[in-house]
Amino acid sequence: MDPQTLAGPLTFRRKAFTAVGKQVFVTNSAGALILYVKQKGFRLKEDIRVYADEQKTEERLLIQARKVLDFNVAFDVVDSASGEKVGGVRRKGWSSAIRDEWHFLDRDDNQVGIIHEDSMALALVRRFATSLIPQTHEFKVNGQTLAVLKQHFNPFVLKA
Repeated sequence: MDPQTLAGPLTFRRKAFTAVGKQVFVTNSAGALILYVKQKGFRLKEDIRVYADEQKTEERLLIQARKVLDFNVAFDVVDSASGEKVGGVRRKGWSSAIRDEWHFLDRDDNQVGIIHEDSMALALVRRFATSLIPQTHEFKVNGQTLAVLKQHFNPFVLKA
């Protein structure tokens, strides 16, 4: 992928109403689609595919859960072209029940980064009172913030 395609802020948009599974559209600052993500529905083991376009002509990544049921769920991220594992993500168990926390893993499962929800207080309000408060997630590697994903409230389209 051309680095210029990723220049500027990216927008992640998920349709609220889909027949089966989830779809996420990733666009660049010019509004051009750069990735299409499809999560298959009704699977015991999560199966997420990342494509270059909505027609699914070129699969870029496969993201798949390691186990069927796992509270500390871990996903392997595989380069679809080579079949090689390039890394992974792992949920931080009990603490993620209160405030989302995920760990970025390298190909050897060493933690190299973290994703966490904005605040414990807001996370508790979202979980126990209302889901109408938009979420913010911070992506960090070596203590340095690489990206911030901010959800914008829309009852029909999840957009960040």
